[in-house]
Amino acid sequence: MRAVLQRGYGGPGVLRPERVARPVPGAGHVLLRVRAAGVDRGTWHLMAGYPYAVRAALGLRRPRNPATGLDVAGTVAALGAGVSGFAVGEEVFGTARGSFAEYAVARADRIAPKPQRVAFEEAAVLAVSGLTALQALRDAGRVRAGQHVLVTGASGGVGTYAVQLAKAYGAEVTGVCGPAKTDLVRSLGADHVRDYTREDVTAGGRRYDLVVDLAGGLPVARLRRVLKPRGTLVIAGGEDCGDWVGMGRQFRALALSPFTRQRLTMLGSRQRRADLDELAALVDAGKVTPSVGSVFPLDQVPDALALLAGGGARGKIAIRV
Repeated sequence: MRAVLQRGYGGPGVLRPERVARPVPGAGHVLLRVRAAGVDRGTWHLMAGYPYAVRAALGLRRPRNPATGLDVAGTVAALGAGVSGFAVGEEVFGTARGSFAEYAVARADRIAPKPQRVAFEEAAVLAVSGLTALQALRDAGRVRAGQHVLVTGASGGVGTYAVQLAKAYGAEVTGVCGPAKTDLVRSLGADHVRDYTREDVTAGGRRYDLVVDLAGGLPVARLRRVLKPRGTLVIAGGEDCGDWVGMGRQFRALALSPFTRQRLTMLGSRQRRADLDELAALVDAGKVTPSVGSVFPLDQVPDALALLAGGGARGKIAIRV
């Protein structure tokens, strides 16, 4: 089969299309015929080997497992031992390591029936970013109807879901993004859109019940300025926060939280079948729509990662297989 493999750490040039053996599903796993895959920020971090701590887990000089890609949508091709609840030919979505390929193996508890309302390319960008947004708002943020919610990085992969989910939960939403993407964020249902190049939303003025920081880099002290006295800050964006671990702000927020009435926390997103089912239900109900800005063929995965790294993506990037 065709697959895009990672033979080192660095820029998109380390990703190369190759021909490899088709994988075989083991016990508790499912073989998928990949119809589309998604590009997410985590895949970029694994490609770059940044922050450097990821290399301790993946391989110091190069990844021990060269398969790349995680978000996936496709059809069930074969079932491993002990798998029930799925049928060969069924359309599914979720996560599968090595999804930038014609076939990929997924854990049976990390896929779910595909939403019927959307195409494979849209379903393929739903799991990773959608789960992050869902758990940031519902679990870490404890969002409630009537609250005022601020989402930084609102035009990014997670941000486009966070805006829609906050609205679905009945919140009033302010989205922060760059000038070229204000129309996108507004189209997702944001009640207010702020251009970070023209105003500093952390300078004061309006305060929020919940701030979901997805942009990364903003100091905790500045984010706290726009929190209500008993508001909640959820940090889910970690870029530009340290070469080695990349979670300096999160740790500082957790250390400070016991000493303030404000609740300062971070998100550790988890892949759960029940949450995949909830996302699919929200999509089929028309409350959430994956925002796909670009679609690339499989052999142009490096170009897709370059677009993401350069900040040119509007919403999510899909790979059509």
